[in-house]
Amino acid sequence: MIASLRGVLQELGTDHAVVEVHGVGLLVLAPRPVLRGLGALGTEVAFATSLQVREDSLTLYGFADAEQRRVFELLLGVSGVGPKVALALLSSLDAAALRQAIASGDLVRLARVPGIGKKTAERLVLELRGKLGPASATVAASATAALDGELAGLLVSLGFSQAEAATAVAALPADAPTELDERLRHALRFFGGA
Repeated sequence: MIASLRGVLQELGTDHAVVEVHGVGLLVLAPRPVLRGLGALGTEVAFATSLQVREDSLTLYGFADAEQRRVFELLLGVSGVGPKVALALLSSLDAAALRQAIASGDLVRLARVPGIGKKTAERLVLELRGKLGPASATVAASATAALDGELAGLLVSLGFSQAEAATAVAALPADAPTELDERLRHALRFFGGA
């Protein structure tokens, strides 16, 4: 599998880009937002990619990052969703909006995407709800931010300044526990306490 590519942008279309890699021009189909963000012809570009092999073709799809590629490949696993429909979904809804629509069962929003009818929207929700659901990175990041805000408030109430509290919260390791009391213990260790 071709997992990524980096090269010089030679051509830009509404649904594709041609990227020259060591003298070979590769046609890469991609979601419209990814294509809009590429920049001018002649600049270096990079894609996370997925190579789809069919009886009659080898087609390379490009994405902004590995997470977007993962979502594309999950979409392909849904009955009735091929690469064209998966690209339409990623062109119409960003990853966060797509996760939200699937997690909340928003069939109307999904069915507005070209190529998606009511039945396909129902299959998307049924088959992907647990895989893209509310425990996504976006939701987790906002929950952690809210928890850290509460933690900073606790530290201030214990007598630390706003700056000290912010520094202690920023110093928490990425794998710090998600319970407030455990995060408080870690933050106090930053000051040499508890």
